[in-house]
Amino acid sequence: METFVFLFSFSALGVLYAMNTIPEFQEPYAILQIGVAVLVVVFLFYFLITRGNPPKDLLFFVFAEFSFTCIIDLTSALEHDGIISGFMEFYQKTGEPYLGTAYAIMMCYWDGIAHFIMYLVMISRITDRRGYRTLGLFWAGSLCANMSVFIAGIVAGKYGSEIRPAFWINFLFLLMPVWGAITIFTRPKDRPLTGGYMAHHAQSMKLIWRPTDLILVLLLVAAMAFTVLRGLVALDSPLEACSIYLKEFEPYLKDPVGYPRVMMLHLFFYGLPLLGAFIYGLLKPGCTWMSDWTLFFAGAVIQCQWTHIGGSLHSKTTAPFRIPNDAFWLVLAANLLYAVTPILVALRVRSNPYFFLKISPFPGQTGLPNSEEKDTLVTKIKDN
Repeated sequence: METFVFLFSFSALGVLYAMNTIPEFQEPYAILQIGVAVLVVVFLFYFLITRGNPPKDLLFFVFAEFSFTCIIDLTSALEHDGIISGFMEFYQKTGEPYLGTAYAIMMCYWDGIAHFIMYLVMISRITDRRGYRTLGLFWAGSLCANMSVFIAGIVAGKYGSEIRPAFWINFLFLLMPVWGAITIFTRPKDRPLTGGYMAHHAQSMKLIWRPTDLILVLLLVAAMAFTVLRGLVALDSPLEACSIYLKEFEPYLKDPVGYPRVMMLHLFFYGLPLLGAFIYGLLKPGCTWMSDWTLFFAGAVIQCQWTHIGGSLHSKTTAPFRIPNDAFWLVLAANLLYAVTPILVALRVRSNPYFFLKISPFPGQTGLPNSEEKDTLVTKIKDN
């Protein structure tokens, strides 16, 4: 099925080519109507061909539908970069002109490549009756961050006065990942939440004896400081440190397109509490929620940083807002480290989950072990 979805998705090129060559299809309201009609037809197509063996997971239809739109986004990015032509010229003028910004081009590349691969993998796993919780949470975080910043940036930036009817289709791509995230979060986890001897042993160790966790805590603290700094810059703080950072390191944060500022505010108000929560989860044993939320946040941050770094370096960004040459490697390293940190935390939780499990009582015991019992258990484990 994933091969069929892959091939059918490229039929989007035919729709774009037809709209680009027929003037009647290029009016603003006609673009909205055709866009909605195409989405309905694609859904009905997949619904009809799967009637004989309907998928057990309704998100199959979301992934199949969005695979189709991934090709549209990839085509948009390639045409704005001048790599191809003849498909999206009309959309640049009467559809969504803000798709020609550096941020939106990088966003479309991410959707057309990264999200497209995720959809095909998840469709394959649904078809084979296998789970996809890990990838699903990563995708949900990525697309939720993608669309929330994109929609808010359009309204708050310089393109707020150029909103066309096609803009409203974007809300579908915001609501669907929210619904998908809620659906995946509420499903039973694919791993046990309770651990035995290994969990007892892992949770009896202080942070100083867990060097990996100690490094991750330090990275998270640094990420929180970086988030606060850039959030204050986005809020026009008069602090001297904010002024220096904006002028000497990341002038892109004040690009009038609005996307960088909106992204920093998203990370400041939503990402900062999660970073703090992850530090708590690395210090406090038994935080079973860490396995899901670290994946969701990792997807959100990697998407944000891809578009932010790419947008700040793209030729569509005017020279005054690009990274200054003197600070190029420092800013790039800081942004890459910021992007990698949540991924490292998620990998840590998934690869060795014992510290984040609830502890099962000893045989004949009704509660958790006391310190003496823990010491006895650790001694037994070492002896074995």
